[in-house]
Amino acid sequence: MVPLECDEFVALLFAFHTDLMKTQKGPALSPRKRPQQARSTQLVADILSAAIRVLEVEGAHRFTMARVAAKTGVSVGSVYQYFPNKEAILFQLQTDEWRATHDLLERILSNAAVPPFERLRTAVRTFFRTECEELKLRVALRDAAPLYRHAPAGRQHRGTGLDQMRRFLKEAFPDLPADDLTFLATLIVTCTSAIGKKISEEARPQAEVEALATAVADMLCSYLRSQGRRKVQRGTSNGATVSKRSGTKS
Repeated sequence: MVPLECDEFVALLFAFHTDLMKTQKGPALSPRKRPQQARSTQLVADILSAAIRVLEVEGAHRFTMARVAAKTGVSVGSVYQYFPNKEAILFQLQTDEWRATHDLLERILSNAAVPPFERLRTAVRTFFRTECEELKLRVALRDAAPLYRHAPAGRQHRGTGLDQMRRFLKEAFPDLPADDLTFLATLIVTCTSAIGKKISEEARPQAEVEALATAVADMLCSYLRSQGRRKVQRGTSNGATVSKRSGTKS
């Protein structure tokens, strides 16, 4: 058994105390400390790389700090120095994945040199492709989501895709009211996410994935074009449809 350094022992005690003090608000998700030097930065990067391998092999339910430490080749105390619990590591992996996807789509959707509908088509096809390319990790992260879903830090990161799509639509349809932009953004994000998830998990050939992604993109573009000619119509709670342009019900 490898003897623990004093600071590692203190880190373990603190981590144990943190686990005991968890409340209904959920576990702490923020890193315990940020690396300041090149060596510690590399260690954190190695920990996260090892965590991905553990998650892909063992799954979310067998993901532990001890397994991450073993895969990294360091003591478990070294891992606890930077992350208070396994949820913090999983949440870091999830936020990194969210950020990578967000940044990729942002470069596509904000490229004013390309017509808006072509940007949307490219964004949808790119999203479907990335869902398939990183399927194993994405499925494992979705399985891990209940560990941090209700934590305040987790809620802060959701909705970024909706805001991103709303900004894009505001540029494409500057005359639409804010409520309509939100409705359209919700429609696009929900459809793309749900269908992309479903298709990626069915292990379809790449050519078929591309064809389906193109069809979804064309469907969304067609609907958006119709909204350029009239404002969004939405169902009310009693089942009637309200036209915001005319203010009448049908």
